[in-house]
Amino acid sequence: MAVGLAEQVAIVTGASRGIGRATAVALAASGVKVVINYARASTAADEVVAQITEAGGSAIALQADVSQADQVDALIKATMDKWGRIDILVNNAGITRDTLLLRMKPEDWQAVIDLNLTGVFLCTRAVSKIMLKQRSGRIINIASVAGLMGNPGQANYSAAKAGVIGFTKTVAKELAPRGVTANAVAPGFIQTDMTENLSNTEEILKFIPLGRYGQPDEVAGVIHFVATAPAAAYMTGQVLTIDGGMVM
Repeated sequence: MAVGLAEQVAIVTGASRGIGRATAVALAASGVKVVINYARASTAADEVVAQITEAGGSAIALQADVSQADQVDALIKATMDKWGRIDILVNNAGITRDTLLLRMKPEDWQAVIDLNLTGVFLCTRAVSKIMLKQRSGRIINIASVAGLMGNPGQANYSAAKAGVIGFTKTVAKELAPRGVTANAVAPGFIQTDMTENLSNTEEILKFIPLGRYGQPDEVAGVIHFVATAPAAAYMTGQVLTIDGGMVM
């Protein structure tokens, strides 16, 4: 039996800012109960919860470093203890440690792989057990155009995001028989904390046909569609780019 949005529960990792925050707010506006996951300082996450609850929605903030299996397990348990189900997982948490390959330290490689790729694996594995039992669920993994086309100075990030895409396709095939979908959303250059310090903005804009950076709300709109729309129920294993036309 289909479950209405007001009964559904979503976990959004890295939801205290940027794309994650915009996604959490968009899902909550539809009536979905949302877990605002954050890794360290809780102030920003508490602000998102306050924004959602003041608008009449339901949200809680839960701390977890999603690159750590024990913390992921605790996150899932706390969510189940609170609401008893998980219908949507948005694997959004990510970091960058940009530098050219020859200057990249092993620890900078590993940190990005651990959070951006292993974190997706750990969260997906944990919620899959629940979704398979429910015989429903939607998993949305945030990839990047860097995982499709590469980007100088981002060998670690590009490798992680390419891995997310391959992982998504495999998960989609494994979970489809029980009605669980898995898709990836690949943003281009979006106006967030990750891009605000870029010094070569004019050069980047030359490769974006629409001639501007995207906004978090624009990415959140795509994620919201994949996560909640009846029209997205027959879509799985896909990569949706939202990049102003960079990848065609």
